[in-house]
Amino acid sequence: MVDDLTAIKDDMKAFIEGHGMRRFQGYVSDEVQSVLWDGGESTEAWKDFVELAKASNAPFLTTNDMVLERTDVDYLITKLERANFTSDEDVEEARWLRTYTGKTGFLQIGFPFQGLMFLYEISCEWYERYQRLMDLADDFGSITIDEPDQDDER
Repeated sequence: MVDDLTAIKDDMKAFIEGHGMRRFQGYVSDEVQSVLWDGGESTEAWKDFVELAKASNAPFLTTNDMVLERTDVDYLITKLERANFTSDEDVEEARWLRTYTGKTGFLQIGFPFQGLMFLYEISCEWYERYQRLMDLADDFGSITIDEPDQDDER
């Protein structure tokens, strides 16, 4: 498993442009009706996806990537340190992510077809850990302990 998708990102851009297609920089969220491409174990499945987009006469492909910045990791560490109910192991795991600063951990390409967005996504294992820790920090950071207020005391 690769820990930096930068080379694949560069290959994707060249491949898309080589097929005479346009790229639109944008992230397609979970809120949009979409179909996620299942490329199996193939690291080259994205090429089939681009060729399908071309065969479908898609007017463009959306492209998005996530490069881990040191400020992202520092923000995560701070959130975990301030959140209720996180463990020291979680904070240490977040610090470990500094190893991957400057690396691309997530790629998404997509194209519109008949009212749906068809998507291809690939990510590194460390990116999955980063996302899990961000979700954890968001979840535990928003939990408040219910303390009795004046209405409860009456």
